[in-house]
Amino acid sequence: MKKLFCLFLFVLLFHELPAQVCFANVDFHRADSVAASCAGLSLKDLGRLSEKLTQPLPTDVEKFRSIYVWVCNNIANDYNLFLENDSKRKKLSGDELKAWSKKFTAKTFRKLYFEKQTVCTGYAYLVKELASRVGIRCVIVNGYGRTAKSNVKEQSNVNHSWNAVLLNNQWYLCDPTWSSGAIDLEQQQFVKKYNNAYFLADPELFVRNHYPVDTSWILLKKKPTMQEFLNRPLIYYAAYNHGVTRFTPDIFEITTTKADTVSFCFETKFSSIEKAALYITQPGRASISVAHARKTNGFYCIDYAFKTKGRYVVTLLLEGEYVVSYTVDVQSRQAIRPTQNLSQLK
Repeated sequence: MKKLFCLFLFVLLFHELPAQVCFANVDFHRADSVAASCAGLSLKDLGRLSEKLTQPLPTDVEKFRSIYVWVCNNIANDYNLFLENDSKRKKLSGDELKAWSKKFTAKTFRKLYFEKQTVCTGYAYLVKELASRVGIRCVIVNGYGRTAKSNVKEQSNVNHSWNAVLLNNQWYLCDPTWSSGAIDLEQQQFVKKYNNAYFLADPELFVRNHYPVDTSWILLKKKPTMQEFLNRPLIYYAAYNHGVTRFTPDIFEITTTKADTVSFCFETKFSSIEKAALYITQPGRASISVAHARKTNGFYCIDYAFKTKGRYVVTLLLEGEYVVSYTVDVQSRQAIRPTQNLSQLK
């Protein structure tokens, strides 16, 4: 009994260890080439497909990379399924939602198998199945995906699925759905374009737009609460690509007063940045661009004093790419501004 308890404790502690992205120096060109050589292969025999994707590769991380890239590049996000899924999950609840989910899941897998089109559940399932067939432990994680339309301030129903994978005795997080491309809301269609940001992602960033139902899959010792998740700034994939680690203010909605200066700051793992700017918009007014970054206590900061009251959207851009967005409520009388004192940031 004592041995069993110790084993259970080891597994529990092992599962709780924070993921560390330690494959930065791995050359994935060969794995990516193998995945490209298998373009268009059928899903009718997953065992054969997984073998073709991994047999030439020596390490588990390269094998998983080949599987992941193949799924992202060969499976399309079905926009109509996405709309149906989004609509029903907002309208239904309880037993009614469970009954619908069962039928929808079957429909999702039929579309995946016959048409290579699916939604997040299908992506996560296929990555898990292909990895498992070559001895790589991989699981599906269900939870809350945060976008401009979901899980901002208010919690939605569970709306997203992604993967956790065990490599070199360490758990890592990835999202094949978001790596495969994006939905163009104006064109109302899926645009396929591989995005490496969500492959073995930094858990500190990943939890900013992925909150699992089982919070042990956050893979951090210090886990943010659901309320913190809902109220944080809205980040985009470029935050991953540019190695951004922390933001201040670290809340989505900022309140300030007219003519008072707000400092929008971020920390990055990179030693220097080339081009940082704020893009400030307000309905009915011309947009404003501010591009004078200063460095303070390890943070890059751009300051701006709002001249007129109203509600603004402020987005930080690095190299012209969206990194993080805030809303700013500018009032005419003094209000408490929930920004942090940079001198307190270590």
